[in-house]
Amino acid sequence: MRKWQVGGALVEDATGVLLVRNQRRDGRLDWSPPGGVIDSSDDSLIAGLTREVVEETGLRVTKWEGPIYRVEVVAPEMDWHLQVEVHRALEFDGEIRLDDPDGIVDEAAFFSPRQCCSLLEQGARWLHEPISEWLEERWAVNDIRHYRYEARGSDRTSLVVERAFDL
Repeated sequence: MRKWQVGGALVEDATGVLLVRNQRRDGRLDWSPPGGVIDSSDDSLIAGLTREVVEETGLRVTKWEGPIYRVEVVAPEMDWHLQVEVHRALEFDGEIRLDDPDGIVDEAAFFSPRQCCSLLEQGARWLHEPISEWLEERWAVNDIRHYRYEARGSDRTSLVVERAFDL
């Protein structure tokens, strides 16, 4: 089973939440918070997440809190297992500048919580549910939430995603 460890960033300014638009190989466009796969060469998840945010947005996070929540997705038929740890940026500097070495991110902007939820709702359930709940509830950092999903199907277009509420 292929496994990925991913770091996700909740970055906010006075206008809202930072999202990036991703151009997928099949031509699809979707929005997500900045972040990505943590490389084996990264010293830690936070180091990898900081690197990903810089690569995707040009912003350098200098202080993090969290994790705020964790997400686990298992897709047995497609033989993959995704683990995501999401942290909140407390301090950052720089200006938005797109220079994604992976060539995926083609736009980055801050959106109001309502706009953020609307854009994310078009994507994966395991992406939009946790951030929407966090934007609504803003739970304490020591109250880490855990989200678990099972994705059934043999390809992206046939996936049926169910959330497990036993965590």
